[in-house]
Amino acid sequence: MQIIQQFTDYTPVNVIVSFLDVLLVWYVVYKLLTLIKGTKAVQLLKGLFVIIFARIATEIFGLDTLGWMLQQVIDFGFLAIIIIFTPEIRRALEQLGRGKIFQRSTSQLEDEQSRLIEAMKKAVSYMAKRRIGALISIENETGLTEYIETGIKMNADISSELLINIFIPNTPLHDGAVVLQKTKIAAAACYLPLSESTFISKELGTRHRAALGLSEVTDAITIIVSEETGAISLAKNGNLNRNLTIDQFEADLRKMWFGPEQDPDLSSKWTWRGKKNG
Repeated sequence: MQIIQQFTDYTPVNVIVSFLDVLLVWYVVYKLLTLIKGTKAVQLLKGLFVIIFARIATEIFGLDTLGWMLQQVIDFGFLAIIIIFTPEIRRALEQLGRGKIFQRSTSQLEDEQSRLIEAMKKAVSYMAKRRIGALISIENETGLTEYIETGIKMNADISSELLINIFIPNTPLHDGAVVLQKTKIAAAACYLPLSESTFISKELGTRHRAALGLSEVTDAITIIVSEETGAISLAKNGNLNRNLTIDQFEADLRKMWFGPEQDPDLSSKWTWRGKKNG
């Protein structure tokens, strides 16, 4: 009877308010998760969840001593969270002060991505004509922080001039990959995982193997310019589009970024596209 009484106390207005309350909580949690995505904080957060689940298990199996120890960790966990997540909390407060944490219009995002594509098109065209080898990875949903940490951090605004200068032969940063995060060059001279697939053509070098290796473990888009032929390629989701013209490169990059995943040219694994440029 008491349970029935509780349900009868709910009016349509109360139901709507409760629904909005839950929806807002989930939205805040989602924004916080996107804020720490791709950072070390994700791994630390997983560790906290492991501790919580372990504490529940100690209650179930009657492990009193271990349970007491884990409870002390949880009791002081709030202070530990503040210390551990200080950079993320500071960044969130800064974005909140600018009014950006809950506001990100689609048009603004597309404008930024279009500017980025235009800068890369100009840089790739320049390097392809002069046969300057290049490897550029663009972070999507899967964080690339572990690969950024293997290189030289830059946190620089993206421009075609800077991308070209990075890959000029015999410069300190030309050997390795450039990783882009949002509208920034996060790092240069980064090491990417090499693909171990036996289906890769023998004519492909280390850059292509690294691009495919990264595409097999993340959803990143990777641009390759061959040092031997100047050929332009794109890798994503374990697929490779080779020997693209500059117009094909721009169209495919926009499709990978904005369009649906159901690209007929990317439907099968190891897609080799276009004519060989020698």
